[in-house]
Amino acid sequence: MTVIDPSVDHALRLIVTGSSTEETCATDLAAGPWNFDTVPGYGPGSSMGDVIPTGSPRQGELPAVYREASEEELHDRIRAAKETLGDRAVILGHFYQREEVVQHADYVGDSFQLAGFARQHPEAEAIVFCGVHFMAETADLLSGADQAVILPNLAAGCSMADMASIDQVEECWEQLAEVFGPLDQPDGDGLVPVIPVTYMNSSAAIKGFVGRHGGIVCTSSNARTVLEWAFARGRRVLFFPDQHLGRNTAKAMGVPLTQMPMWNPRASLGGSTADELEQSRVILWHGFCSVHRRFTVAQIDQARAAHPGVRVIVHPECPMEVVDAADEAGSTDYIRKAIDAAPTPATFAIGTEINLVRRLAAQYPQHEIFCLDPVVCPCSTMYRIHPGYLAWVLEELVAGRTPNRITVSADVADPARVALERMLAARPASSPAGAGTVG
Repeated sequence: MTVIDPSVDHALRLIVTGSSTEETCATDLAAGPWNFDTVPGYGPGSSMGDVIPTGSPRQGELPAVYREASEEELHDRIRAAKETLGDRAVILGHFYQREEVVQHADYVGDSFQLAGFARQHPEAEAIVFCGVHFMAETADLLSGADQAVILPNLAAGCSMADMASIDQVEECWEQLAEVFGPLDQPDGDGLVPVIPVTYMNSSAAIKGFVGRHGGIVCTSSNARTVLEWAFARGRRVLFFPDQHLGRNTAKAMGVPLTQMPMWNPRASLGGSTADELEQSRVILWHGFCSVHRRFTVAQIDQARAAHPGVRVIVHPECPMEVVDAADEAGSTDYIRKAIDAAPTPATFAIGTEINLVRRLAAQYPQHEIFCLDPVVCPCSTMYRIHPGYLAWVLEELVAGRTPNRITVSADVADPARVALERMLAARPASSPAGAGTVG
């Protein structure tokens, strides 16, 4: 059986040296992310064309000893630091992290799974979150007050989360109040005009806003359950920041597209009329994931032509037409479980971040697993976490220092936890077997 190298980093090096015929969206991806730490922007990768907000966190200079170390040297330093720290530190790795980081993680999962793992380890003094900023914030919300949550590279943000700022959302809420009247006042049926729902991929400030205004958080695996919760309490939902997850989920629930206007934060009333908002069931925020926007129906058609019988599974952050053309849509954990449960052999075309797809291909060599997008283009912000940064923060902890700590202020954290607890308390109205998919 062929041994598959899951490393996207190795693949990129082969591309830039001319040793591979694969293509990449940015040859700069093969360079160390510290080359871009002082430059405004998300860095090379799928989000490099997105506009980063002014004042976004930047990472300070990584010491030369980590920048210049070989891959094996960094692995040795990480292993040694982990052994020294023992139970004092737990390392969490998101599914989309590069293989060189994931191999050192104590737990691997999606953003909410990892926050849950952090919650289960009150003995850990430090939680090193190898993901992006909003994930570290969520871990801080759910972990103990005496625990330090560390993001190895402060420049690892999320362009989708940045597409809904707290100022924009509050302005939207004020404009909706002008259309619907007091937004906390129930009608004769006991329903308020609007329930705010935010995707997990949002800042702590946004989660706090939702908590203050009777709303709830959702993940890609429980979005339908959360929308059912919201519709039981409100006439309509304001869903942010990802338009695609909101549209795909609501459409599968029978909400017509005509009742899902888009809210453009740069336009009065989001670019809609008051009547269109009155008729709405789901108001979609104009946000998206640059990774999942890369997938197309043409890629699905090509996969089906080249691999008859291929099973196409995409993430619900993909555009509606891609979700409609796929066989299934579900969260990262759903994709992983679907492959794990598949009879042997099978062929899968997967529409999600390339690091996870290549790792699954290596973990399940009995199947043929490939990414729908043939261009090697990882999430630019996830790729900012490099084993050099992981080695640095662990050795800092060994030395008694706590770098890159992520903290959420109490005035934001308290209502944000309310929104998260509402999500945890929400239970599927139907069989939970369908909770992992959009349909």
